[in-house]
Amino acid sequence: MTAPTSSPRPAPHAVALDLCGRTALVTGAAGGIGRACALRLAAAGAEVRAVDRDAAGLTALTGEARGLPGTVRSHVLDLTDLDAAEKTAAGADVLVNNAGLQLVRPLEQFPPDVFHTVLTVMLEAPFRLIRGALPHMYGQGWGRIVNLSSVHGLRASAFKSAYVAAKHGLEGLSKTAALEGAPHGVTSNCVNPGYVRTPLVERQIADQAAAHGIPPERVLTEVLLKGSALKRLVEPEEVAEAVAYLCTPQAAFITGTSLALDGGWTAH
Repeated sequence: MTAPTSSPRPAPHAVALDLCGRTALVTGAAGGIGRACALRLAAAGAEVRAVDRDAAGLTALTGEARGLPGTVRSHVLDLTDLDAAEKTAAGADVLVNNAGLQLVRPLEQFPPDVFHTVLTVMLEAPFRLIRGALPHMYGQGWGRIVNLSSVHGLRASAFKSAYVAAKHGLEGLSKTAALEGAPHGVTSNCVNPGYVRTPLVERQIADQAAAHGIPPERVLTEVLLKGSALKRLVEPEEVAEAVAYLCTPQAAFITGTSLALDGGWTAH
């Protein structure tokens, strides 16, 4: 499928950010948004703990990060192991909760086990990661929590009950962390992109075609981007820059909010 409006965009210019001496943990780091965030934070000098269950993807990421000011160290982990997830977050100065999964099915056909797994990875694991990171952040009086939410944390879509429920829950968790973290110099925010050029979105096209009964080539414009004023996908690097901005000193007063990168979707 080709569409002029969906062709890759040039990477945005980087904002000024110095994370030398800081440790950043990024989940779902082997690809897509997580990979872009890991590379961006390493470019700022951070020591990045790249967490994913995809060992091969992490190996490729660490190779790509060679030569950057910071480092990327891979941590192969399935986030359904909640105790291990919490332990991995200990000592992190920056926490980027990005890992996610998606299944597109009508409610009456949605497998309960998949619903449970989605909420475990995308809501309970972020809670445990935040829980593991906060003692260190509180102790030093500084921390940044960035939760990769979605437009679906602000709006619902049909056939995505688990994903929408998890993202709405993540919004509430992020706001609670912001209120509790404020006296300790810790900010917590959500970044809410529309459809990003990632394997997760590419896999959705076939599912959406089946759910709506239309050919896959019509899914992008008629379903995925129907509510967006800008008719293109968001690039992972654009999302990573938003994440980076929330770690800058200039963003210290931004907490408990949701930064929409939705091409005007929520303007309706």
